[in-house]
Amino acid sequence: MRIVCIGGGPAGLYFGLLMKKLHPQHEIRVVERNKPYDTFGWGVVFSDATMESMKVWDAESAAEIQDAFNHWDDIEVLFKGTRQRTSGHGFVGIGRKKLLNILQARCEALGVELIFETDANGDQDYPDADLIIASDGLNSKIRNRYQEIFQPDMVTRPNRYIWLGTHKLYDAFTFDFRKTDHGWFQAHIYKFDDKTSTFIIETTEEAYQAHGLGEMDQQGSIDFCQDLFSEVLEGAELMTNARHMRGSAWLNFNRLICGNWSHFNGKSHVVLMGDAAHTAHFAIGSGTKLAIDDAIELTNQFEKLGHDKDRIPAVLEAYEDIRRVDVARIQNAARNAMEWFEVVGQRYADTLEPEQFMYSMLTRSQRISHENLRLRDKDWLEGYERWFARKQGLNVVEGERCLPPMFTPYRLREVTLPNRIVVSPMAMYSATDGLINDFHMVHLGSRALGGAGLVFAEMTCVSPDARITPGCLGLWNDEQTRAWKRVVDFVHANSDAKVAIQLGHAGRKGATKLAWDGMDKPLDDGGWPLLSASAQPYLRNSQVPKAMDRADMDRVKADFVSATKRAAETGADWLEFHAAHGYLMSSFLSPLTNLREDEYGGSHESRARYPLEVFRAMREVWPADKPISVRLSCHDWFEGGNTPDDAAIFAEMFKDAGADLIDCSSGQVWKGDQPVYGRLYQTPFSDKIRNEIHIPTIAVGAISEADHANSIIAAGRADLCAVARPHLADPAWALHEAAKIGITSVPWPKQYVSGKSQYEVNITRAAANAAQPAK
Repeated sequence: MRIVCIGGGPAGLYFGLLMKKLHPQHEIRVVERNKPYDTFGWGVVFSDATMESMKVWDAESAAEIQDAFNHWDDIEVLFKGTRQRTSGHGFVGIGRKKLLNILQARCEALGVELIFETDANGDQDYPDADLIIASDGLNSKIRNRYQEIFQPDMVTRPNRYIWLGTHKLYDAFTFDFRKTDHGWFQAHIYKFDDKTSTFIIETTEEAYQAHGLGEMDQQGSIDFCQDLFSEVLEGAELMTNARHMRGSAWLNFNRLICGNWSHFNGKSHVVLMGDAAHTAHFAIGSGTKLAIDDAIELTNQFEKLGHDKDRIPAVLEAYEDIRRVDVARIQNAARNAMEWFEVVGQRYADTLEPEQFMYSMLTRSQRISHENLRLRDKDWLEGYERWFARKQGLNVVEGERCLPPMFTPYRLREVTLPNRIVVSPMAMYSATDGLINDFHMVHLGSRALGGAGLVFAEMTCVSPDARITPGCLGLWNDEQTRAWKRVVDFVHANSDAKVAIQLGHAGRKGATKLAWDGMDKPLDDGGWPLLSASAQPYLRNSQVPKAMDRADMDRVKADFVSATKRAAETGADWLEFHAAHGYLMSSFLSPLTNLREDEYGGSHESRARYPLEVFRAMREVWPADKPISVRLSCHDWFEGGNTPDDAAIFAEMFKDAGADLIDCSSGQVWKGDQPVYGRLYQTPFSDKIRNEIHIPTIAVGAISEADHANSIIAAGRADLCAVARPHLADPAWALHEAAKIGITSVPWPKQYVSGKSQYEVNITRAAANAAQPAK
């Protein structure tokens, strides 16, 4: 094949040398606009895993790269006058120029033709090529030529950063956070050769403008940064290698992802690679890793499927399918890390203590979890666990392992939960005329015995016409109150768990069949009239609800107040107001479902007017010593709907109205919504509301193991974690998760104690067997 790599960065060079090494008969050229052995930039960071992969594919270049690497395990954070350090993180750094020089020399040794000082206009310059690698960077001419094919999605992020260097050497990946009169600045610092360190400085647009950095020349910016970070620089100077750039050299990061990565232009196959196809923020240092991994995977697919020209389409299809998944995973982690730094001032730095700030920073990408930190640096993590436990008032013995965050108590008003695990409200559709029955007694009672700190029943409806289905729970009459009290009394008598009742009204999503008979489908008979903020059906074949008038509002508010009083009579410990998932109160909050033109529609204040009116009336009659939470849909996941920013506005309104906590869910407001699912995918909503609005939160969504819950709570992303499906599969989820992470001090119900030690022994044996090498 005739192969042309346009762009002589890591992707193009590494792909060229791998293909030439494996199949010398290929004619391969790498076209680069810079001079030979010339490049810009400071150091780049690799993971240990990428280095191991490079050793397999080309041991010669890998050996040279490894000899030039600077390896370190420690991360150090300077923050609010403290200096904290943790180990076991495994980074390697190398100068970008040194890396490219090694790859250039290896290409030449293998017979790859390197063409320098040639600024290719695009793929049309090489009509005889069978395969063109578009490795020409973020501003790729080739990608821009075929935008309708590649479908690039480029987003310019809000923070400003400047990429500098210094001759001071650091023995850890160092982060320094400095507050000015106009906001926070942070430095990302790492050594990449025996005399130089990369020094990236980042800040918000507001701080950048307020300090006049946009009007300064490069030297002015350098002088400003050198003064601001004088403590960590210890007299060393900052340097730039971007004198060719005009102005102050501060940049905005551009996040790129493409809908397609390859194209046949009529003569040649063209494929994107490296920054031309995708970018990953420097907060996790993965841009070079992604480029190298692209080159390896494309080579791997040629090895698997064949090096003939007619195999190119199949190779490119397989390459994209495989790399798209891994790139998405890295980009998701990079996005989380990037967003953490973008809001670090308003969300974390001003409020978190140094110890929790450090933990939050280490886990910012959500790829590093609680137990992963234990593997990396057991002493540091267990020291942090002791610090966290002391903050909750627990007696802790220095040097001994204590309860991890999820098993520490939590107090709100006068209610103290024994731990931070919540059984989510999950619809069982098993009531008759709203009456809680023996099924619910067993269902809720077993979860309470299973170790959860707070047990929710499903949404309990405030009137017969407030139900989703005929099988939904209700709390509108004395018989229901007595049945509810029986469950509450059982939980209190037989466990340390507390009981929560979630009150709601189905609104436009009511009068439907039981889930297993047809989710969201309207009842064939026996239905009831529906109410909503506006006369919009949930589905096209759903009943059209009535847009509520004032009389309807008064009646429904009275129903909520009456149900609240009944909830207090049951002895329940906690009340929740359901204003999420497209039900009645949610239908007022979302602009997708609230089309009103009166005082209850339009602005945030107007859309929230009626839900707040109902909530305040409930707060007045609910015992003052017991908490009320509010469940919100923090993202409608549909164009024109509420976003996390809108949810934060509503959360502050409910906080001002007396809410004690926000239960942060999302979606289910509009049919056709498109949530972006993934592990802990809704936790960022909780993080935002807790740390920007300063109200406690519950995190929900894809939390399935102790590691998840401990990470969320330890970082301050939520105060409680709600677990749904895992609790359906395992009523004793909390007790079993404790055993899995080696915590034996969590008590079991006295009736089950004889099974506790055997379960813990079995867990230990299974872990030991899994660690044994296969024979």
